[in-house]
Amino acid sequence: MNEILYICKEMQTLNQKSINEFLPTTKKEVEQRGWDELDVILFSGDAYVDHPSFAAAVIGRVIEAEGLRIAIVPQPDWHGDFRDFTKLGRPRLCFAISPGCMDSMVNKYTAARRLRAEDAYSPDGRHDKRPEYPTIVYTQILRRLFPDTPVLIGGIEASLRRLTHYDYWQDSLRKCILVDSGADLLIYGMGERPIQSILRLLADELLQSGMECMDRETFRNLMMRHTQPQTVMLMQKSEVRITERDIVLHSHEECVREKRKQAENFRHIEEESNKVHAQRLLQEVDGMYAVVNPPYPPMTTDEIDASFDLPYTRLPHPKYRGKRIPAYEMIKFSVTMHRGCFGGCAFCTISAHQGKFIASRSKESIMREVQRIIDMPDFKGYISDLGGPSANMYGMHGKDLSICERCKKPSCIHPRVCPNLNTDHSALLDIYHAVDSMRGVKKSFIGSGIRYDLILHDTGDDRINKVNRRYARELIEHHVSGRLKVAPEHTSDAVLRLMRKPSFQLFYDFKALFDQVNREAHLNQQLIPYFISSHPGCTNKDMAQLADLTRRMGYKLEQVQDFTPTPMTVSTETWYTGFHPYTLETVYSAKTPQQKKEQNQYFFWYKKKKP
Repeated sequence: MNEILYICKEMQTLNQKSINEFLPTTKKEVEQRGWDELDVILFSGDAYVDHPSFAAAVIGRVIEAEGLRIAIVPQPDWHGDFRDFTKLGRPRLCFAISPGCMDSMVNKYTAARRLRAEDAYSPDGRHDKRPEYPTIVYTQILRRLFPDTPVLIGGIEASLRRLTHYDYWQDSLRKCILVDSGADLLIYGMGERPIQSILRLLADELLQSGMECMDRETFRNLMMRHTQPQTVMLMQKSEVRITERDIVLHSHEECVREKRKQAENFRHIEEESNKVHAQRLLQEVDGMYAVVNPPYPPMTTDEIDASFDLPYTRLPHPKYRGKRIPAYEMIKFSVTMHRGCFGGCAFCTISAHQGKFIASRSKESIMREVQRIIDMPDFKGYISDLGGPSANMYGMHGKDLSICERCKKPSCIHPRVCPNLNTDHSALLDIYHAVDSMRGVKKSFIGSGIRYDLILHDTGDDRINKVNRRYARELIEHHVSGRLKVAPEHTSDAVLRLMRKPSFQLFYDFKALFDQVNREAHLNQQLIPYFISSHPGCTNKDMAQLADLTRRMGYKLEQVQDFTPTPMTVSTETWYTGFHPYTLETVYSAKTPQQKKEQNQYFFWYKKKKP
């Protein structure tokens, strides 16, 4: 009997230890750390997975590294008595909201406005664990319960909705999300540096003033006196001193009245999101200004290493034991090597959130993470992905950075590869070789999308051209799990120009190379292309051409999607307004459900129609 009690006590100790390795999520877990109060309480729309691919975990660990007491409340119940919002009390500094790794509406609904099969960031894929627009819902609840405590919002939902934006699911222009939510400050982009700076400022103020908790008035005065990069704040007109460097956008009310003005605004918004030295943006809304402060410069290697090297357990919180979190299963044995993407695809939100400049981790940091994966008890020897937003942009940047500092183009590779861009794949090959040589790794795969236009680009330098072709060969021979997915997106050059994608001829060239390597290596692998229907500028004639060309190439397409207008992209603004933001030329878009369905059906010419 004593032996059984001893074993049970030992198991309880082990379970206790494993929970304490995570950031606390409950009052009991807070007390187990010996804390009687918290500095920051972070509400997350996603399940809490303590992994560097999950936003709440990253921000939580960054706050912890500042020596502050942080707790995460994942997927709080927003119905009824709101006990999830009150159980930890009031924080000393602020509440923070991380609504999720995806925009909540994109996460929940398809382009046809149908419910997706599952919520990839919720336990067992359940759809009832988060509300629509959690940033707004969570903030409004906190406003009622804690009216004098500052609330900071961030994450991709805030980034994409930081100014007037088109909401496809409501089919209307929405105001800056600060207006609808009632939050005090919005952090856009990757949030490590902004949250560090803001919390240091708040903590210093409490220390100097002797205040017990930060209040909203003090918070607002601090933010007014100490301008924070990469933030958005609502300010009274009398509080704003407009300078010659500021860009004053058309007001929200003007954009509602005239779609063309919304299109005109977006060019400035995108350009300032992708500049090293950006200008401040101001937009009038409800008689105030939404003030967008310029972003921080791209993270240095040391800074991004510091974020990825934080003490993540790389596991879902023990509260989810026995439950499946689909997004975690996908990235469990993967490694993100860099952030940012200079592709500038017109329909993609990456540049609006991460920017176009590449922030690459050091080889040593990547190897440390691979070793942590190898040490995981259920690791079988296969790294599922060594990648990033685009897998083969690691370590790439301008040859002359002073030219980059003057550039405002959203893409470094469209309409052609910038002559100042270094496209050398040598550093990437070095990482692949180092990872594959590690004891415990049987094989590493590349699951992220690759840009074949970078591989095929003639740089004018024979050495780099040879390296890039060697990269293609090694990728195809050693890092493809049976199928390599690439994204030509369309076959029509006119549509591809609007998408900011290269000519379809490059897909023919890459497929020829892919097939050649497979023949020579005696492999039987597939090249799987992604395509989009109903993109602005695409007609039924363009879709008929796509169907014919891909049929003649032997494809029965499966990796396809209907264009989904998401906030803060050129394609969405073109689709909604009818004007291209850079040229202000009118552009046709398939908009009605019937028009979109007709275009999408061209993908499936090989399927028999139901009688």
